[in-house]
Amino acid sequence: MNLKSRLFQSDNQPDRIYYENDGAIQLLSESLLKNLPRLYYKPIVIICIGTDRSTGDCLGPLIGSSIKKEIAHFHVYGTLKDPVHAVNLEETLELIQEKHNNPFIIAIDACLGRLKSVGYIQVDKGSIKPGAGVNKDLPAVGDMHITGIVNISGYMEFLVLQNTRLHLVMSMSEIISQGILDAEKAYTEKRLSVRSKWLDNQDSISN
Repeated sequence: MNLKSRLFQSDNQPDRIYYENDGAIQLLSESLLKNLPRLYYKPIVIICIGTDRSTGDCLGPLIGSSIKKEIAHFHVYGTLKDPVHAVNLEETLELIQEKHNNPFIIAIDACLGRLKSVGYIQVDKGSIKPGAGVNKDLPAVGDMHITGIVNISGYMEFLVLQNTRLHLVMSMSEIISQGILDAEKAYTEKRLSVRSKWLDNQDSISN
């Protein structure tokens, strides 16, 4: 879980999508596609950070569990059954680097922010610092990130997370999950198209 003021390691403003907006899924999918690498051979890894022991901090694991059942080409770490959190984050990052050659990592985490920002989903390039909201020093994660602002920051963040409404977290997780699945489908189609054109060019050269 992050604090919004400490969140972004990017010089640009993040895309902000309110979870109840019409077209939120499409907007999220488009934002993801805009930030994904144009090197279509790079493995895409999604690391969903959080724990199922805290209502506010279970956004990541909820998303991980949802998309892992449906996703075909991206690699997912962090689910309700096998969460990625403060205890095993560094170990998981080492495992990802061992299993995937130069991966592009999408980090997903819950976030605390201002009252008027609660319910917003943010997408941006760059890494996040998990644990900042509860004063834990963890490594920065991600080539890009998705965060959901689930509650307000400023006082006793640990208790705020424990008292976050599950309805909000579930609703945001559904929007983010479907946006990721739609983006993966479009990205994979583009990847296959590029590969097909490359193979056609190779055949032309050979002939």
